[in-house]
Amino acid sequence: MIKVGVLKESGSEKRVILLPEGVRTLQEMKTAVWVEAGAGKEAYFQDGAYKEAGARIAEKGEIIENTSVIIKINPPTSEERNAMKEGTVLIAILQPLSNISLIDELAKKNITTFSLDCIPRTTRAQTMDVLSSMATVAGYKAVLLAASHLPTFFPMFITAAGTVTPAKVLILGAGVAGLQAIATARRLGAVVEVFDVRADVKEEVETLGAKFVEVEGAVDEARAGGYAVEQTGEFQQKQKQLIHNHAVKSDVIITAAQIPGKAAPKLISEETVDAMKPGSVIVDLAASSGGNCEVCKNNETIVKNGVTIIGESNLPATMPVDASKMLGKNIINFLKLIINKGELNLDFKDDIIKNTCITQNKEIINESVKNLFMKTAKTF
Repeated sequence: MIKVGVLKESGSEKRVILLPEGVRTLQEMKTAVWVEAGAGKEAYFQDGAYKEAGARIAEKGEIIENTSVIIKINPPTSEERNAMKEGTVLIAILQPLSNISLIDELAKKNITTFSLDCIPRTTRAQTMDVLSSMATVAGYKAVLLAASHLPTFFPMFITAAGTVTPAKVLILGAGVAGLQAIATARRLGAVVEVFDVRADVKEEVETLGAKFVEVEGAVDEARAGGYAVEQTGEFQQKQKQLIHNHAVKSDVIITAAQIPGKAAPKLISEETVDAMKPGSVIVDLAASSGGNCEVCKNNETIVKNGVTIIGESNLPATMPVDASKMLGKNIINFLKLIINKGELNLDFKDDIIKNTCITQNKEIINESVKNLFMKTAKTF
């Protein structure tokens, strides 16, 4: 019987990768589960609930030593990496294109790694798509965060004291986070405008009740798997001017434009921030990859000329209960793919397994990560 270990997240992370209900599901799959003491505490799931579900509660070192599959949300700490034995299977959100040195280290230790953020954006893989799950949380919470900082109402009010006009919200990027932000802002009664370089999202945007502002001449790469791609300099200049014109009229801006493995595109210049209305709010969901706003600082809230800029890179952690539930379902569906009758079954003919596996047998086997590693190695 295979043993799966659940590690407690470090730092300010409040989510947990697996809930007690997931323990029961894994037991039905003839899989034993070891959970680090306190792993679910910050998400309001106590050790007793895991134990009642059939998990063994243990300390970190004991789990790493005695289990063959380790699951967690964030990349392992140096302490965890040092303790991992050769042949361990690690499943986490590793962001390999941004953490190439970490991937190289794990490969040299002969750790087989699966990065959940590399699951392909296909219909079959939807139930395992952690990026979409967490983007849903981030988009929702971004609007609530903006509303709590905005000195005005979101909806229109008609009162005895006069009419209050609705807030104007500008959303940059109509991926999963952006679409959820649109839906939430509209529920709160805001007037919403949306920019995205992918023309094929226009219908979704308009279905949610927002106005789609299109910049002509965008490169829309079908092979990018639904993500945005880098644009030409001419397009970027046109986009910058149009965004500026709309931004200075907005009360709230939510940015969610990212390109995998690259710095986030700069969509809001310092000049634009300076021209915005005092009291306006920017929530930059791309803060961890450099931010869409030039003056954004990751994990900080700053005020510039009366404009509040919130650089929050981990909003899902601020809603740990539901975020953990969503992650738990994602990881269970992935484990069902690689565990069969209590044994590990890695079928690399399966496109999900093939694309998600980053290292195996001391080698980097994911093509995109391998190519980046080769380019990086040439610079030294």
